[in-house]
Amino acid sequence: MKWPRPRPAKTGPAPDTDTLTESERLLFGCRLRLDLAWLRHEDALLDLNLRSMIVRLPRLLALSARLARQANARALGQVVGAEVGSGAVQAATLIAINHVLAVLLAAGPVTQRLSAALPALVAVAVCSVIGAGLRAVSTAATGRLEPAVERVATEIYLTASAKVEMAAFEDPDYHRRAESARFGASSARRMIQYSTSVITALMSLLASIGVLTVLHPALLPMIVTMTLPSAWAALVTARRRYLSFKVWTQHARAGRLISELLTSTHAAAEIRLHGIAAFLLHHFRSMSETAEDEQARLARLAARTGILASALTGVAYAATFGVLGLLLWTGAMPLAVGGTAIIAIRTATSSLTSLVRQINFLNEESLFVGDLEHIQNEADRRAIPTTGRPVPEHIGGIRFEKVSFTYPGKDNKPALDGIDLHFPAGATVALVGENGSGKTTAAKLLAGLYVPDDGQVLVGDVPTSEIDRQAWFSRIANVSQDFYHWPLTARLNVAIGRSDAEVTEERLTAAVRHADAEALIADLPRGWDTLLARGYQDGHSLSGGQWQKLGIARAHYRNGQVLVVDEPTAALDAKAEQQAFANIRTLAAGGQTVVLITHRLHSVRSADLIYLLEDGRVAESGTFTELMDPATAPYGRFRDMYEIQRAQFAADDEAQPAPLQR
Repeated sequence: MKWPRPRPAKTGPAPDTDTLTESERLLFGCRLRLDLAWLRHEDALLDLNLRSMIVRLPRLLALSARLARQANARALGQVVGAEVGSGAVQAATLIAINHVLAVLLAAGPVTQRLSAALPALVAVAVCSVIGAGLRAVSTAATGRLEPAVERVATEIYLTASAKVEMAAFEDPDYHRRAESARFGASSARRMIQYSTSVITALMSLLASIGVLTVLHPALLPMIVTMTLPSAWAALVTARRRYLSFKVWTQHARAGRLISELLTSTHAAAEIRLHGIAAFLLHHFRSMSETAEDEQARLARLAARTGILASALTGVAYAATFGVLGLLLWTGAMPLAVGGTAIIAIRTATSSLTSLVRQINFLNEESLFVGDLEHIQNEADRRAIPTTGRPVPEHIGGIRFEKVSFTYPGKDNKPALDGIDLHFPAGATVALVGENGSGKTTAAKLLAGLYVPDDGQVLVGDVPTSEIDRQAWFSRIANVSQDFYHWPLTARLNVAIGRSDAEVTEERLTAAVRHADAEALIADLPRGWDTLLARGYQDGHSLSGGQWQKLGIARAHYRNGQVLVVDEPTAALDAKAEQQAFANIRTLAAGGQTVVLITHRLHSVRSADLIYLLEDGRVAESGTFTELMDPATAPYGRFRDMYEIQRAQFAADDEAQPAPLQR
């Protein structure tokens, strides 16, 4: 097959964001865009102008101050004090310079003028030393403040994530906003940096304006006139780059994706066997060249805008110094004042330009910090209650009464639809059925991770919607097919099952013995202290079956009153599976209530009660014997499923090749 050769990107006008290159159309069928919440802020910078930036400034500074005060109020006070002091020192320096110039330009002997100027020169030197000291104080305090703010912002995000209801994570709007808030911590840190720069520029500007007001108010409009061109150029260039970013960054992203494919271990064999490398390299070059051309176009436009801004600034400078010269020529302003005014004007214009740039950055970062605040408020509203009715000391059983539940953000089809279930204390109750039948959802409602939309789940006689759910969580142990593989030591991967208790060797030994994992721990390079995280130095990787054993050990270590077992043996071999189910039966015999969720129907033969779920409803229920007997289960749905599985196992056995004869 001959692939079409992509045409090089045009380098003229800004590319249309709806126009695809042939590489993009061929490879992806569309623009390669990430589906992330922070992309909602892509156009935010385009809304900025000088007026909106000035209006937003007090709110942004207040937001930064609120975070900084929470992180380190003392450091915040030092930064603000040092910056305000620096502004005052700068004003004093300009006044002292004005005095020096006035004395030096006055009539009289040179030695007499130098002597008269000496106190003012000393004042300039002292102000310089004080200013350097204040800048050092501000730098040191900011150095303490920035990481503290990032820590506080990160804790806000992590605390919010940890305390919300599980249902919040099923809500796409919440989940996407939470993803955006994840950037809020680093943005909060940068907001402190930019806020400090804003205060620095603002104090310098106010000092210069104050001195110019004292010297001659007619010069004040000149400052704005001289600064507007450069501020306009900065905004135009930033907006242009931001708009273009949405185009050329897609090419860069596509290029990175192609480079990842070329170095992927998963794709390596097919790339070589099918000769795909040249094809991918060709399109990588096309994507990269398009991005390069776009950046070159932006550079030319920025240079053109810069030349225009410089020309306008030159005109403004000429007008300003023309006014200044006129004031000096007519005698309306002394020569010494004119010299000081020149210094103040240059300082003010530089400060104003810096102020515009820093406010620009501050606005952008505030968007992500705003998401962080939103998530904090949402988390408070959607948090799992920290109080409730006490959990009964002795639970007679758990009952579902007409329970219905629909996942947030899903279609209107309920995951559970008016089901009644009973889990007697100390019994093994199996939930079976096809994928999507509601088995795992029922287990999550039993554990209190969700509360029903209708009906109630009763722990004893206390509904989970009213119970102290944190206390109820402590009574639950869980082991599932996809339980989390913690990138920690083997010891903690077991002991984290009860993280609020002291880790003891006796309890660890009992847990791994119960899970038949003693040999597994003994074979690890560093035993219990082996890091189970591939990709790190001295990290070790486990197989699926080995992880499954650790999961069972973790559940035993937790020693919960109710054990929820969701497909616990999917990664185990036949012998290990038999041993695992024997251990589960032992737990039930010891008084634990066991909720067993599995597709392997032969493993529920010894269950005290079996529920077959279909489309969120109970299709059949009873003991294994009852469900297999046509007299007690006339519809035979469980029986049919069991016979199908047994026939499949028998067919697999018959298909095994006969041993070779020697």
